[in-house]
Order: sequence, then structure tokens, then C-alpha cells
Amino acid sequence: MKNPGIPLLILTTLILILVTIFASLGLAFSWVFYLTVLGQATLVFAVYKVLTDDYQTEKTFKDWYEDRPEPHDD
Repeated sequence: MKNPGIPLLILTTLILILVTIFASLGLAFSWVFYLTVLGQATLVFAVYKVLTDDYQTEKTFKDWYEDRPEPHDD
């Protein structure tokens, strides 16, 4: 993947899904609590990595969306 933050976001999603599963199964509070704290820390770190990534593009807002071509003035 181009952006190193994306795998971190996938990991964060999996951790927070595990929190939901563990809480619904009635696992010990300490496991759910520490997994929640780990998930939140991972989320903050992933957002930081995505926002500070050195990503350059040639696109501008004038390019708009690539899936919707601009109408031609013929």
C-alpha cells in the first residue's frame, strides 16, 4: 500500500471489533478496558501517521472527482 497509515487503520479496526466481541461475550473487564485503551492509542497514532505522511499529488480541486468526467463545452 502507498500510505503506511492504512495498515494501522486496519489494525485499529480489528482491535476495536475485538473489543465489541469481548464485551458481548462477557470477558473480564480488565481485558476489555486494556484492549479499548490500546485501540484508542492505535487510532490516534494511525491518524497522526496519515496526516503527517509525505504524500504528493498532481491533482487539484479543479480536477474534481475522477469517476465523474467534466462536461465538455462543444
